[in-house]
Amino acid sequence: MKTIFHVDMDAFFVSVEEIFDPSLKGKPVVVGGKSDERGVVSAASYAARKFGVHSAMPLRTAHKLCPQAIFVEGHPERYRDYSGRVYAVLQHFSPLVEMASVDEAYVDMTGTERLLGPPLRSAHALHETMKAETGLNCSVGIATSRLVAKIASDQAKPNGILSVMPGVEANFLAPLEVRRIPGVGKVTEKNLHAIGIRRIGDLASLAESDLEARFGKWGLALAGKARGVDAGGWFDREMPDAASGERAEPKSISHEHTFNRDTPDAAQIEATLAHLAEKVGRRLREHGLHARTVQLKLRYSDFTTITRAHSLPAPTQIDIDLVEHSRRLLHANWDRRQAVRLIGIHASGFTEEQGQMNLIDDGRSERWRQALLATDRLRDKYGESAVSLGSGLRGKYKERVQENPAALPGKEPRPRS
Repeated sequence: MKTIFHVDMDAFFVSVEEIFDPSLKGKPVVVGGKSDERGVVSAASYAARKFGVHSAMPLRTAHKLCPQAIFVEGHPERYRDYSGRVYAVLQHFSPLVEMASVDEAYVDMTGTERLLGPPLRSAHALHETMKAETGLNCSVGIATSRLVAKIASDQAKPNGILSVMPGVEANFLAPLEVRRIPGVGKVTEKNLHAIGIRRIGDLASLAESDLEARFGKWGLALAGKARGVDAGGWFDREMPDAASGERAEPKSISHEHTFNRDTPDAAQIEATLAHLAEKVGRRLREHGLHARTVQLKLRYSDFTTITRAHSLPAPTQIDIDLVEHSRRLLHANWDRRQAVRLIGIHASGFTEEQGQMNLIDDGRSERWRQALLATDRLRDKYGESAVSLGSGLRGKYKERVQENPAALPGKEPRPRS
């Protein structure tokens, strides 16, 4: 039977900001941007949460709820640094650490009892070590599955530890609202409420066949999750073995940007698209992947949103290829009578192999690849803004706090020849 810890850093972005500016401690703080900007809250201090402010809320809404809050744009480089420190602490407790995002991780503690003691004892040791080594608080959920461990850590917040003993997972989950299940968003919650399902226990009482008939494969996953089993989405696969070099790879990589003001400026839009393509290319190389499909996302002032995809002649991880093909999609689909609110680029259809070289390529792709790998090393050392394509300079914007940025600890690039 497995022992899984879910370690979730408490108000991570805010807590890191407090280390650099202790005057923020105890005050309502919002990380994500200025109060009058478009964009969303990346994190809120517990003092701000008392006013109803929460992550993913529009910044302007947060300001209306808590006008006295201190709004901080954020410092992604600091968060990556401290995420690395968190990862280093976790590796002292187990070699099997999977960073789910910049501020949370799953730790497989199975078989560590002889060295570290029972799970609760090792969790308390982890708790204390994390505070001593990083200056940050964390909450720890302990269970036999990642899903229950994640829910338990959420219940333990802030700065707590909650262990769900083997055999009582369903009883622990039963009284909780269905939205507590990872992967259940507003739409699924609404659909479940429509059939009288409000608690996880209600969900567990339904037959799998009924859930499958209503929700397809997702219904079967819901049935498993209601019993505390790892099923569906993130929980479909085993944790990767860090010692063997196994890693979980993304099924898609995307970046998008919402302009502070809707813009009809073609040069600005193209430059921003180029900058986004750079960020996608960076993460493709980080994972050792080549994309076969590029998709453009455009949102206009009236919130009308279009997506258009294009299959590439050969898989690529090269920025300039992504720029070229996404720009073609833009020119073919942008209604220039409308100002653009948001633009994004999405890469998918991954392969680990580079496409067959075009006979007239003459080594261009390989030269670009080597140059970009060198560029990535500079970014690793000096930050993401250290080097950029000239075509994307005008489109650069202050890096937003992201859930899964490049250079996430534990997901270093694979060795390449």
